[in-house]
Amino acid sequence: MARKEIALSSVADESHASVATPTIRRAGPGDADALAAIGRATFTETFAHLYPPADLAAFLAEAHSLARAAADLANPAKAVWLVEAAGEVVGYALAGPCKLPHADVTPACGELDRIYILATHRGGGLGSRLLDLTLAWLERNGPRRLWIGVYSENLGAQRLYASRGFKIVGSYKFVVGETLDHELIMRWG
Repeated sequence: MARKEIALSSVADESHASVATPTIRRAGPGDADALAAIGRATFTETFAHLYPPADLAAFLAEAHSLARAAADLANPAKAVWLVEAAGEVVGYALAGPCKLPHADVTPACGELDRIYILATHRGGGLGSRLLDLTLAWLERNGPRRLWIGVYSENLGAQRLYASRGFKIVGSYKFVVGETLDHELIMRWG
């Protein structure tokens, strides 16, 4: 089954979801506060133990600010989805033009920039649904080369991306304050 078919069936399943089942929806301009908050919460939950407090604070202030969230939501070349459960935002994904530092990246390439779900809501296929929906959006105008940057020690995410056909093709240093993380570059297509 093609990625678009998987994603569309995932969206169709949401119409039959119970109140307790997390839902995924496309975010709009009014969601900037929620996007900034879930971005800070999920990054902190997942990676805070890796960084000195000053580095983490500097990164969150830039990458997950209200202004950055509003700009991402206003950019027609980007798309954001929010995962909601019991009236709370518990995850999100952000996709758009690729900005990864790889020689094969062209203006036509797309990137899954971020995908995060709070630990209490992981499992049960929610991350896969969100990933498939995002990849389908990236290919909405036809197949193209897709990219993902992933922390080198995030083996679970690497397995998920590999299951969708992504392959490791390079690496770079991801800046968090004064800390430089070893990040892998994965490509599909």
